[in-house]
Order: sequence, then structure tokens, then C-alpha cells
Amino acid sequence: MAENAVLIERAQAGEKEAREVLIEQNLGLVRHIVKRFSGRGYETEDLFQIGVIGLIKSIDKFNTSYDVKFSTYAVPLITGEIKRFLRDDGMVKVSRTLKENGMKVKYARERLGNEKNREPTLEEVASEAALTVEEVVLAMEANVQVESIYKSVYQNDGNEIFMIDQIADEKANEQETVLNHLVVHQLINGLPQKEQKLIKLRYYQEKTQTEVAKVLGISQVQVSRMEKKILLTMREKFNEIH
Repeated sequence: MAENAVLIERAQAGEKEAREVLIEQNLGLVRHIVKRFSGRGYETEDLFQIGVIGLIKSIDKFNTSYDVKFSTYAVPLITGEIKRFLRDDGMVKVSRTLKENGMKVKYARERLGNEKNREPTLEEVASEAALTVEEVVLAMEANVQVESIYKSVYQNDGNEIFMIDQIADEKANEQETVLNHLVVHQLINGLPQKEQKLIKLRYYQEKTQTEVAKVLGISQVQVSRMEKKILLTMREKFNEIH
């Protein structure tokens, strides 16, 4: 752990050799995470390279003063980088692949709608656009998916934002939540056994301070004092990494 922390500090200070050693040491972690995303139409090596980017970001952001394993910190960042790539690249592929057919369908519907004064059928649109009915359906569905994520929505203060921004924020929040849970788990595991038991009884089993006092063989007042002290210490350590 100490040796790893030294390498990270050296890498963050700009030492190329230390960074390369850290990357090499954690390539197995990246490959393990990449396996979760197999079978999605992407080359494993491409996803691996994206995962390495997440690993590098983890090295740059990791706080060595905090008692959390680097691998614990790196997992959600690597996973998030791959998920972001799959989401963004997927949108680009859809818009590129079906853009031309989508435009044909759009103009065909407009022409037929003006001519017939009604919504044209799929068969009529397909004939007008020189496409099959299946191609028309795929183009329409793809356009709805792409347009929906760029749909304007408004916040309470009247500022306009886009649905894609909300999605990105949600993903970031999910990643932050996972990381926070991991950090808290590490904090609890780093407590003395008696303090660990107190926290687990109070916050995982939802016992009262009186019930905890009976289990630990101490007074309710002692439980209250210990709990306050433990939570204060954990909060201080938690804030160090944020």
C-alpha cells in the first residue's frame, strides 16, 4: 500500500516511469472490468484502451492520504469511462447509419401530408422515399431516440437544459454514489473491532443506543459518546478525499 502510494505521488508529480509502472500493475484490473461489457458489438481491445483512459484518470485523481485501496477507487472510474464510450459512440453510430434514410422519410412524410391533408401510411412513405417499410420504421425509431436525448427541458429557474445533460449528470451521480459506498465501507473496516460493531449495529441493523449498550456491555451514555466520536472521525476522513 505504502509503495503504491509513493508511485502514485510520483506519477501525479509528472514522473513518466512511475505512471507506466502503475498502469502496467493495473492492466489486469482493466481487463477484468472489460469482460463485463463483452458481446456488445465492440472489439475487446477497443474497450480495453478506453478502460486504460479511466485508469489514468484514477491515477491522476487518487488521494494518497486516504486509507482506501487504489483498486477500490479505480473500479468505478474505469467502469464509468467504458459506459460513457458505449453510450456516446452508440448515439453517433445510430445518427450516422440512419441519418440519410431519416431525412428521406421526413421529406416524404411532409410531401405526402401536404398532398393528402392527412398523415400518410407507412406503405405510402416507403413508396415515396424508395425504401422498404422496415427501413422506414427503423429510421423513424432511430430519429426518435436521437432527438429525445436532445429534447429541451426547463429547470425551475427557467434555464434551458437538454435531456442528454440530465443523463450525463445521472451517470456521474451514480458513479459518485458507488464510490461513496466503497469509501464508507473502507472506513468502517478500518475501525477497531468494537467501533465497527457499534456502527454496524446502529446503522445496518438499526438498533437503538440502549440495545447496542447491552450487546457491547457498556452504558447508553458511552455508546452515545463513542458514536459521535466515530462519526466525526469518519466524516473528516471522508471529506479528505472529496
